[in-house]
Amino acid sequence: MSRRAASRLVGAVLAGIALLFLAPLLWLLTAAFDAEAPLAAAVPGRFTLENFGQVLEWETSIRPLRNGLLLSGGAAALSVLAAVLCAYPLSRYRLRFRRPFLYTVLFATGLPITAVMVPVYSMFVRLDLVDSMLGTTLFLAATSLPVAIWMTKNFMDGVPISLEEAAWVDGASAMQALRSVVLPLIVPGMGVVGIFTFINAWGNFFVPFVLLLDPAKQPASVGVFAFFGQGGLIAYGQLAAYSILYTAPVIALYLLVSRSLGGAFALTGAMK
Repeated sequence: MSRRAASRLVGAVLAGIALLFLAPLLWLLTAAFDAEAPLAAAVPGRFTLENFGQVLEWETSIRPLRNGLLLSGGAAALSVLAAVLCAYPLSRYRLRFRRPFLYTVLFATGLPITAVMVPVYSMFVRLDLVDSMLGTTLFLAATSLPVAIWMTKNFMDGVPISLEEAAWVDGASAMQALRSVVLPLIVPGMGVVGIFTFINAWGNFFVPFVLLLDPAKQPASVGVFAFFGQGGLIAYGQLAAYSILYTAPVIALYLLVSRSLGGAFALTGAMK
């Protein structure tokens, strides 16, 4: 097979995969503006904005979106902070139990969350944290912490130790070197970790569904349940409109962070 034929074949395969990912998005865009939205993607028979008008209410979408932002934003902030404090000694010091600890963290990344929900719920009952947004935020942060530690450690490993040694010579402590030397150089990496944690918490349905009993505290990921009626009846148009509103914060966050961080590490001039 010639190089040109192989290139065309690869392009065709990638185009087919892209279409598979775009198919659900196509249904969202068509059903959200269709007065009688079917299950299949089709050109709207009657274009309307009523679906957005019906879901843009405080109890239906605005309050769940606010709760989701609080839960996901809090989990992302706590996870990034804890990951920095955990990853720094793992990256910079020769600890005795560093390798077993890293293997334990790696094992925790593959542990299904459903396997630990029963003991977690029992612990939350004992600590009176059921139906608590703070407790749910802490647990969401904990579920993303193992991956956050691994990612943060890899970012810190890319910062030369000589930069911190220069700060130590000038009298800086380890925490001062971390705050003044390391963190400014891995800001894009922290943005990646924050986005990763935020997206995981934003799309998590099972944890808030189990731990938050009051509908007024449940996030948007659980609020999607409201569009599935009794007997299998589903308001497809409203569901599509709600799904578009649900994905908007994640897309906006990604665009904001990617533009502000530039996606590259700036070590230029660091030796100076």
